[in-house]
Amino acid sequence: MKKVKLVALALVASISFAACGSDSASTDTTAAAETETTVAGAVAGDIVAVASATEGFTTLVAALTAAGLVETLQGAGPFTVFAPTDAAFAALPEGLLEKLLLPENVEVLKSILTYHVVAGKVMSTEVVAGDVPSVEGSNLTLATEMGVQVNGATVTQADVEATNGVIHVIDTVLVPSTVDITKL
Repeated sequence: MKKVKLVALALVASISFAACGSDSASTDTTAAAETETTVAGAVAGDIVAVASATEGFTTLVAALTAAGLVETLQGAGPFTVFAPTDAAFAALPEGLLEKLLLPENVEVLKSILTYHVVAGKVMSTEVVAGDVPSVEGSNLTLATEMGVQVNGATVTQADVEATNGVIHVIDTVLVPSTVDITKL
């Protein structure tokens, strides 16, 4: 497993994101369950450090790197990040992830990723149903009837604390209405 993680990190460093997308395409339900277990035991650090050290966020970290958002999410914050797993990225339409990771689509990728971020640290017990502005600028719709949901995505692991905020693991990649993915 460590060898796979090192290979994935090497791919990120060389900006070979298509390979990262195919790694995530093989993720299954078992891997999603492993993500929850690993997240619960994550090491302390900023949001990027926690995501980088957590099994199941390889694609998210690669996307943050491609979008130039690593430094931002290492900043003081605080931030609340609704973090899609590798399985969530694998569920995107075929070829979409690879297109998003191309340099010519960096602005679209930034929009999608910042749509997953809310300013401030909001723990799951503080979530109130309704709309909340994302860092991208569009509103996210939060619901609490059956656990916490954001735009219909389910929070599968809540309250993963980081030194500069909190991560809530979600099962879906969110796309703001300002982005037309069919034009990629």
